[in-house]
Amino acid sequence: MRLEAGQVAVVTGAASGIGLAMARRFAAEGLKVVLADVEAAALDKAFTRLREEGAEVLARTVDVSEPDSVASLADAVYDAFGAVHVLCNNAGVGSGAEGRMWEHDPADWKWAFAVNVWGVFHGIQAFVPRMIASGEPGHVVNTSSGDGGIAPLPTASVYAVTKAAVVTMTESLYAHLKAEHARVGASVLFPGPHMLRTGLWESHRNRPARYAKQRPRKTPYRSLDQWEAAMKEAGHEVAFTPVEEVAEHVVDGIRADRFWMLPAGEHSDRQIRARARSMLDRADPTYLESFVLD
Repeated sequence: MRLEAGQVAVVTGAASGIGLAMARRFAAEGLKVVLADVEAAALDKAFTRLREEGAEVLARTVDVSEPDSVASLADAVYDAFGAVHVLCNNAGVGSGAEGRMWEHDPADWKWAFAVNVWGVFHGIQAFVPRMIASGEPGHVVNTSSGDGGIAPLPTASVYAVTKAAVVTMTESLYAHLKAEHARVGASVLFPGPHMLRTGLWESHRNRPARYAKQRPRKTPYRSLDQWEAAMKEAGHEVAFTPVEEVAEHVVDGIRADRFWMLPAGEHSDRQIRARARSMLDRADPTYLESFVLD
């Protein structure tokens, strides 16, 4: 798909991190940008920043876990701009689950699925039929993660399960768009190849009361800085991928109509090969041993 000035891009989770980087990158291409996020203060700051950079931008406070909220977003976008060409279902949260899987608070599962899985579906349902009906070229990008989307991560099983679901949902979307002979493409995004400095680590700050934990946490939440400091103390240097590189990868992927937005990386490539070999050999997933919880 060609990206051209005047087209419209909608990005959820757009107030910070990967979402804001994508929005800024689309704006640099001359696209009109719609910012959607649940965090009003951060959204206002992002809106002001893009306006100062010369972008034509619309911002809406949206809870992607609520279908009516996303439907209202779609109505507002079409009222304002009359079209959508790029849809990035990017909003996501970490669950904050602790302990073994059978010890997880059910509310952690409900919240993570509401945002990470249902949020993607709500975006598809609200926008894709209109994108198809327009007859114009379009593209949908759904954000997954290597943690779950490529290989299970037992230390964050709730998050990993939701991101695995995003991959399958996007594969299904791709097949349905092809069956419709639509001019709309689909991609699944694996940000990376290294760690990212995003607000996902502090996503509990936006956790709605309806998904409140049913029992208190046993340990305090750790920020990304605290986690990085602990890793360094243990002798492990952590590499980070700038969010701007992720946004560039997205733009390149849309232009190439590439389904797998998966940057090359030794770690991810090794995980993919190991999992595929395990399945072909009908063998146990021994490559997970390094992640076993103590």
